[in-house]
Amino acid sequence: MTEQGHQGNLDNVVVRLDDVRKEYGETAALDGVSLEIRAGEAVAVMGPSGCGKSTLLNMVAGLDRPSSGRVVVNGEDLGTLNETGLALFRRRRIGMVFQFFNLIDDLPALDNVALAAQLTGSSASQARRRALELLDELGIADRRSVYPAALSGGERQRVAVARALMNRPALLLADEPTGALDSRSGEQVMDLLIDLNQIGQTLLLVTHDQRLATRCASRLIELADGRVARESALERTA
Repeated sequence: MTEQGHQGNLDNVVVRLDDVRKEYGETAALDGVSLEIRAGEAVAVMGPSGCGKSTLLNMVAGLDRPSSGRVVVNGEDLGTLNETGLALFRRRRIGMVFQFFNLIDDLPALDNVALAAQLTGSSASQARRRALELLDELGIADRRSVYPAALSGGERQRVAVARALMNRPALLLADEPTGALDSRSGEQVMDLLIDLNQIGQTLLLVTHDQRLATRCASRLIELADGRVARESALERTA
């Protein structure tokens, strides 16, 4: 993406939550959360266990619905979509990276990545071509025929990132993306997220890791008891 295109995008709100509340029985996991994330931003969400981080991520991904309030992602009001619509929205607009990779064990790396595009209707040959490009960009094209069990943790997370990017998502969600990695692999995944954001990819990271937040994000949202306790701008550290 050109620098000009990236700057032009900064006026676009990719994620908007308006007074979102989510109750599980008597417990409010989110209690009136409002926030905006603009195109090209990298936003980290932190807070103690049980503060609502994962619930927030699930709302933005359309994996869960709010009890009240509104969630709009890439111009789509998720409350107006049925389950089929939400599934299509996730495949086409959202890339997700998880702590434990969530790869399919009996598919080699290339097929794990290509599957994401095939699910949205791309031909197998188109999907495999794009998957190979991404694996090459992420430095693991030579591991394309290897099954997940034989990949290192860092390699598995790179495959997972490639899969998340397959459909050129408006938003990349990362849930503790370095949580299952040793420090060296974790550093490599952080570098990768920084590089993606610098070419215009919008990121929303949920993490316990202060270092991940300060290295990869430009804004920090701290949750406590289901509410936004604090928001602050971050200066990226090397």
